[in-house]
Amino acid sequence: MEAQYRNCGGDTSFSSLRVYLNSLSDTPSRFSRRAVSVSTSYDEMSRVRAVSGEQMRRTLRWYDLIGLGIGGMIGAGVFVTTGRASRLYAGPSIVVSYAIAGLCALLSAFCYTEFAVHLPVAGGAFSYIRITFGEFPAFITGANLIMDYVMSNAAVSRGFTAYLGSAFGISTSEWRFVVSGLPNGFNEIDPIAVTVVLAVTFIICYSTRESSKVNMVLTALHIAFIVFVIVMGFWKGDVKNLTRPDNPDNPSGFFPFGASGVFNGAAMVYLSYIGYDAVSTMAEEVKDPVKDIPMGISGSLAIVIVLYCLMALSMSMLLPYDLIDAEAPYSAAFSKSEGWEWVTKVVGIGASFGILTSLLVAMLGQARYMCVIGRSRVIPTWFAKVHPKTSTPVNASAFLGIFTAALALFTDLNVLLNLVSIGTLFVFYMVANAVIFRRYVVVGYTKPWPTLSFLCLFSITSVFFTLVWQLAPPGPLRWFTLGASAVTAIAIVQIFHCVVPQAMIPEFWGVPLMPWTPCVSISLNIFLLGSLDAPSYIRFGFFSGLAVLVYVFYSVHASFDAEGDGSLDFKDMESLERINRSVLC
Repeated sequence: MEAQYRNCGGDTSFSSLRVYLNSLSDTPSRFSRRAVSVSTSYDEMSRVRAVSGEQMRRTLRWYDLIGLGIGGMIGAGVFVTTGRASRLYAGPSIVVSYAIAGLCALLSAFCYTEFAVHLPVAGGAFSYIRITFGEFPAFITGANLIMDYVMSNAAVSRGFTAYLGSAFGISTSEWRFVVSGLPNGFNEIDPIAVTVVLAVTFIICYSTRESSKVNMVLTALHIAFIVFVIVMGFWKGDVKNLTRPDNPDNPSGFFPFGASGVFNGAAMVYLSYIGYDAVSTMAEEVKDPVKDIPMGISGSLAIVIVLYCLMALSMSMLLPYDLIDAEAPYSAAFSKSEGWEWVTKVVGIGASFGILTSLLVAMLGQARYMCVIGRSRVIPTWFAKVHPKTSTPVNASAFLGIFTAALALFTDLNVLLNLVSIGTLFVFYMVANAVIFRRYVVVGYTKPWPTLSFLCLFSITSVFFTLVWQLAPPGPLRWFTLGASAVTAIAIVQIFHCVVPQAMIPEFWGVPLMPWTPCVSISLNIFLLGSLDAPSYIRFGFFSGLAVLVYVFYSVHASFDAEGDGSLDFKDMESLERINRSVLC
């Protein structure tokens, strides 16, 4: 066992090549010490925050969070997802699919809310997992989440070029140029996407409050366009389309594909609700976290659920489900009607505003994740610095903005879209597990094994249910197996609920119906993970492996050095004392 935290008379692990190589030989012992080391809530809000030097200014209220939540969730993707899910899976019952997916998203959001109220720091899921399961699981999930953010934002910015072109009747090819020497998928240069990313980067570096104001304006315009499209759909639509297909040979009725179609549709449209997690990263900048965060997250989700259901209903009334264009349902529906082609341009303009809001909120979130990961010393603390004038994490914002712009410059939209979603769903799964563990386990006072055993057993049961749903052939045996799996899962939760008492009750705000609510979130996220394609898992495996290498060759040694000099080597004690006073207040 390593007896000292420093090598060679106080040198850090990176002071010279010889010292670094010597540190690498101690990697197993350092890994075993740091990988599952957990931080405390007080440390995250005091000593860890002090690494940033300056504090982020508390300027946001509940209405800012509602605006950020709506802006983060309602992007251009809803215009595509609705048509695809309706045409291929649910038919007119896509309305029910959106309601079910929204309810499940709300349950998952409750888990985020409990942590964000208890731990109002900018780290979001990274900090939640770090105080629960330790440094290594937090680093792996945080690294994957940031990569998902970056690639998703690059894809969204390239989508902006396409929608803006459709709004003004200009072909995308006129705004992009092809470089013949580059491979397909990486040879279309998009300067518009780069300009948009860099402009958003400047805004989020300048001020969080000003970013919220910009988001409010863009979100209001986007909602106005959505309401316009909904009204046009109800005005031009026909109630008969809710039960009658165009082709009489296709299944009819409001539920043409039955219950399985409704749930498959819910699994597809659930991704439209992703975005509320970015709101939790703003917790450090909220004036009253106890009141504002629950209202902000839950309020934004409730509004988005209503808007999505109304959009789905209006689209289902516009056309029979078997005539809906899976790729561009609203634009195609209006373009086929004489005299209504102008509505297609309105859809393009509205989608452009949606892209800008989702990009703004996501880039705010990714910078704060990077900032807090830097505070923990597992990446260079340069990323953690908060600018004294703007009170924003300028270094993290600028670095990720430039990285995103570089990807958006030349990478095709389809290449990027095949690489997103799995990291976000995995983090949702981890946060739901973490909130249960936090409620039932207090380190040093209660044994963790009953709770860990329950979480593992419940996850295995959920994985089995998902595999049967995805792979088993239709028939009575499939439904019997699914029913038996569901009953087993319910029994596992009930036994755990009756046998293992809660060790901690939240002081301010807690997830209702514990442990049922987070268990529903766990099972849903496993179900959605099971519906993703092979490239998603290849990407997840690749970036997880890359993150492991970074942790083994850099992060564990930097973290070990920080522990050796008193958890964190503070040079600005004034910042620490100021933050301590704010925590105590």
